[in-house]
Amino acid sequence: MDFALSLEQQQLQKDTRSFAERELGCNLVQRDANGAVSERYWREDWRKCAEIGILALCVPKQYGGQGLDPVTTIIALEALGYGCPDNGLTLALNGQIWAVQAPILEFGSDAQKERYLPGLCDGSLLGAHGATERESGSNIAGLKSTAERKGDGFVLNGVKTYVGLAPACDMAIIFASTDPSKGPWGVSAFLVDAQTPGFERPPPQQKMGLRTVPMGEIVLNDCWVPASAQLGRAGAGSAIFQHAMEWERSFIFASHVGSMNRQLDECVNYANERMVFGQPIDNFQSVSNRLADMRLRLDSAQLLLYRAAWLKAQGKPSALEAALAKLHLSEAFVASSLDAIRIHGGRGYLSETGVERDLRDAVGGVIYSGTSDIQRQVIAKLLKS
Repeated sequence: MDFALSLEQQQLQKDTRSFAERELGCNLVQRDANGAVSERYWREDWRKCAEIGILALCVPKQYGGQGLDPVTTIIALEALGYGCPDNGLTLALNGQIWAVQAPILEFGSDAQKERYLPGLCDGSLLGAHGATERESGSNIAGLKSTAERKGDGFVLNGVKTYVGLAPACDMAIIFASTDPSKGPWGVSAFLVDAQTPGFERPPPQQKMGLRTVPMGEIVLNDCWVPASAQLGRAGAGSAIFQHAMEWERSFIFASHVGSMNRQLDECVNYANERMVFGQPIDNFQSVSNRLADMRLRLDSAQLLLYRAAWLKAQGKPSALEAALAKLHLSEAFVASSLDAIRIHGGRGYLSETGVERDLRDAVGGVIYSGTSDIQRQVIAKLLKS
C-alpha cells in the first residue's frame, strides 16, 4: 500500500480545503444553537459542495460524477473536513455518498441509476437511507416495516427513525419485509420518491450534536410504489444493507478525520500561545501528553481509513477493516475532543469558541452506522471465521 499523493491528488486536497475554509460554516455557533430549524444555511452550503463536485467524487462520469477511485475520494473528503468546521454538514454529505449513492451504483438498474444519480450528484436531489427502526434498531432481520404486493407494485407501511436528511429528502432507500417468515432473506429495498402519497416526513428531531443538518423519521402509510422501484432482486435487502454499511463504516468518518487534524493543529497553536506562570502551557507534561495522544489517534485513524480505501480500490474484502476503522475513528474523535476541551480549559467549555461543539458532534459517532459495541461484535465474529 502506497499512500503517497500524486500531484493531482495534492491539488485536489489543496483546492478542497481552500474551498471549505473560504465558503462553508458561516454563523456556525448560532446555527448550532438553533439547530436545523432554518434550511437556508445548510442548503446553501450543500449546493456549494455539489457545485464543486463533492457529491460526484466516486460516481462514474456517465451518471454525472467524476469517476474517482476510493482513495482519491477519501483525500477530498478528509480535506473537506479539515476546512469545514460544520461536522453536521460533512457527515450528511458522507451519508448520502456512502449509504445512498453507493448501493444504487451497485444494485440499481440502468434506469434507476439514470433517474437518481445525476440529481444526487448535482445537489438537485437529497437522498436518505431508511433502515433503522425504534424497536429493531439496525437489525435488518427484525424490521417491522412491510412491503405487501399489490397489483404491479408494493404497499409500504412502517416508520423509519434516526434518518439523516429525512425531513428534507427528495428520495429514500427504504428497507421493508416482503416475507416476514423468511427473516433477513425476506427483506427487500425500494427507491421511494418523497412526493409519493403515503410518504410522510415529520419535523426534525432535536439532537445533542450534529445539529446543523436535520435528522428525523420517515413514516410510510399505505405508500404504494411500482415494482420498478425495487432496488435489486426480491429478498436482497439484507445484502444491500450490508453492502451499504460496509462502505459507510469504512468512510463515513473520512471528513471527521480531517476535523481531528484541524482540531490538533488548533490545540498545538493554542498550547504554544497560552501563557501560564510565565510560560506556554505546552511546556507542561500533562498538556504535551494530550497533544501526543491526539497525534497518535490521528495517525492511526488515517492509516485505518486509507487502508480500507485501498482495499476497496483493489476490490478486496474489507468487512473486518471497515469495522475496525469505524470503531477506532469514532472512539478517537470523542477522546481527542475531550482532550481539546481540557487543553483549552474554561475557554474550551464555552460554546462561542466551538471547541465543545466537536465533542457533542463526536459522541454520535459511537452510535450511528452501528454502535461501537456492535463493531466489536462484528470484529470478534470475523476473527473466528
